[in-house]
Amino acid sequence: MDNFFGIDDRKIKILQAIINDYISTGEPVGSRTISKKYDLGISSATIRNEMSDLEEMGLIEQLHTSSGRKPSDSGYRLYVDKLIKLPKLTKQEELMIKNELIGEALYEVDKILKKSIHLLSELTKLTCVVNTPSVRNSSIKLIQLLFIDSNNIVAVIVTQNGIVDNKIIRLNKPINNQVLQRISLLLNNRLSNLTIEEINLKVINELKRDLTGYEDIFDAIITVLYESLTKADNSEIYYEGASNIFNYPEYNDIDRAREFLSLIDNKDVLKQLIFNSLENINDGMSFTIKIGKENSIENAQNCSIISAVYSIGSKPMGTIGVIGPTRMHYSKVISLLTNMVMTINKSVDKKYSDDR
Repeated sequence: MDNFFGIDDRKIKILQAIINDYISTGEPVGSRTISKKYDLGISSATIRNEMSDLEEMGLIEQLHTSSGRKPSDSGYRLYVDKLIKLPKLTKQEELMIKNELIGEALYEVDKILKKSIHLLSELTKLTCVVNTPSVRNSSIKLIQLLFIDSNNIVAVIVTQNGIVDNKIIRLNKPINNQVLQRISLLLNNRLSNLTIEEINLKVINELKRDLTGYEDIFDAIITVLYESLTKADNSEIYYEGASNIFNYPEYNDIDRAREFLSLIDNKDVLKQLIFNSLENINDGMSFTIKIGKENSIENAQNCSIISAVYSIGSKPMGTIGVIGPTRMHYSKVISLLTNMVMTINKSVDKKYSDDR
């Protein structure tokens, strides 16, 4: 963005006026409109000259020679990086988010997330997307060994995000329920709250030593753990509010609307579009904004995507995002998304602290 640092205040005010007006109306903005609607203290002719300069800088563009200007992707980028001011949510919006999601803390994480995007799509009037936690990011919550008979048991693995797997284990030598419960306690002491990456050779060797004489149980448990937790990525992706895009006149064009709906209906593409927030969280970014051609997916290059990471405790678990036209109300969407993620985190943390 270094090439934009030299813009003077007058051009900045004109650019802001063009962006604000175009976001609100969807109509290209002319110098006369800026002069009438915004008290900049300069003539229409001066505004027209400044707009020509902004166009040469690549910050606005003219669709037709006789029309006004609209912001370019670069203009929106400058706006969200340097000029945006985030509004406070109304009391009604804050209460709606809090009341809806805190009540959902009684349920599984995916239900909390589904409720979140339903509410967010209502508040933003845009399409909202979320991916559930991947098992790779999930830690072990509980290992339960259940007695069937002296030679057969069931091993049940429960992860922190609610994924359950089980396996029947046939034993080489008889075992009683009392011993089985002691082994269950040992497994939970050793493995509870660990992710698959954290179950390293040291942990395995210590567990194997503790289970001397019960090698068949040890081998079966390790097999179940790795089968449960090393699946490539069984996270689900959900979306709400796809039809909201028709509130924007630019999507009255049937080809453009079909392109957008095709984009939303491809879950692999949706994951790719919103997953970058997880990659950026280590840089201290609370949310990620991709504008127009910054999106690598061709069908998304008329869209902007704002996404943020939700967490369980301090551990990043997944991403929630908002997809819409490049002229979306960035400041309002960012404020709503930020508040939503904070509330999701509190809801999920409350659920797991209550469960413990």
